[in-house]
Amino acid sequence: MHASLDRQSVPWEAVVALDGADPARLPEPLAADPRVRTLALPRAVGAACARNLALNEVRTEYVNWADDDDEFHDTAMAVRLRVLEAYEVGWVAGYSEDLHPNGTTTLWKCPAPPGRHNAGDVWTYWKDPKDTIPIGPTTILARTELVRAAPMGGLVQGEDYVAAVGVTSLAPGILLPLPVYKYRKHAGQMTRQGGYDELETAARQHAWNFGRSLRTTLAMASTTVA
Repeated sequence: MHASLDRQSVPWEAVVALDGADPARLPEPLAADPRVRTLALPRAVGAACARNLALNEVRTEYVNWADDDDEFHDTAMAVRLRVLEAYEVGWVAGYSEDLHPNGTTTLWKCPAPPGRHNAGDVWTYWKDPKDTIPIGPTTILARTELVRAAPMGGLVQGEDYVAAVGVTSLAPGILLPLPVYKYRKHAGQMTRQGGYDELETAARQHAWNFGRSLRTTLAMASTTVA
């Protein structure tokens, strides 16, 4: 992840949440990079809490959460940033690719179609909780204030499903028809660990319910104001 950030053509800084890990384990390239700040948590709290606490430390106008074992495309930040600033939307996302151990990639086109989406529209492409999620969470570059208004759900997995639904429900955005993120497939990834599948259905149901309820509540509030 750090190497892919280093290839970006726009300025950036990163907050690395160490979820109960010894700070001495931070790889030397990250420890020596002044653009990288670490948040060393005294005990393991899980991805949702770690990401939310790291969000407290973000100083940039825009933010993109990501996993340390994945990669961004070299133009990922620049192309989405240009669109964000040109169209004054809340978020800009793209497609992701599965990055296989042999170096090949497989494009994943999310169910939401490319183009502009009004607040709440992305969730409508998630027809059933058992279906694939409507947009790639880690492909979303969003305004930091928007992400703080829709943080990670308090789940042990699938927490970024909730954040993605929240961000896209609270503000309009644009989905670009190009890959911006590489999701590395390997034996050590969390999705291959024992017990993951048993909770995945419940996590998706929670995120789906959240999206439906948030969309309904916002529609009610808009009607009341009108």
